[in-house]
Amino acid sequence: MTLKEKTEKLRVIKNELLGLEKSPLFSFRQANNFFPVIGEGNHEAKIMFVGEAPGRNEAKTGRPFCGAAGKILDDLLTGVGINRAEVYVTNIIKDRPPQNRDPLPEEIACYGPFLDRQIEIIEPRVIATLGRFSMRYILEKFAVPEALKSISELHGKIFSAQAPYGPIVVIPFYHPAAAIYNRALIDDLKKDFAILKNYR
Repeated sequence: MTLKEKTEKLRVIKNELLGLEKSPLFSFRQANNFFPVIGEGNHEAKIMFVGEAPGRNEAKTGRPFCGAAGKILDDLLTGVGINRAEVYVTNIIKDRPPQNRDPLPEEIACYGPFLDRQIEIIEPRVIATLGRFSMRYILEKFAVPEALKSISELHGKIFSAQAPYGPIVVIPFYHPAAAIYNRALIDDLKKDFAILKNYR
């Protein structure tokens, strides 16, 4: 698939999400003048980051990881010599849940297929999950046997899987937002992110 084709297919997804009235979060989006947060970055990225759901800053701008958690993500990437423009960053849930609560199963069911299509379009070799909801979704999607284990057990581990376009690896990470409230997790994140040097 050419870069032009990928960009066009991603534009189709964006337009579908903009008009996704069946979403359980659509009315909340409209009432608050929020944007859906589709994703951004290199459409031919080797590494795709999958977070959980947009926060307030993200929903106001339509950009993923542009608030405090995004600053931590940027610093982690810089620390391993990766430019954010090289990677693709998205979430499972494309609209902000009220009060930044955890995603509900029906929301994951609604938005998951859009993430699946993004993966098939971008064809990343590495899917780096940020947080437990994206970890569970991606590990289950690719039938990784450890999918039901906790993030404290699985963070920083490398799992081989098979995508429709070829072999990939999935690497679970703690969500950068967790480090805002628990500074001890920064050391875990830095250590885990070092793995990405092997996949640039």
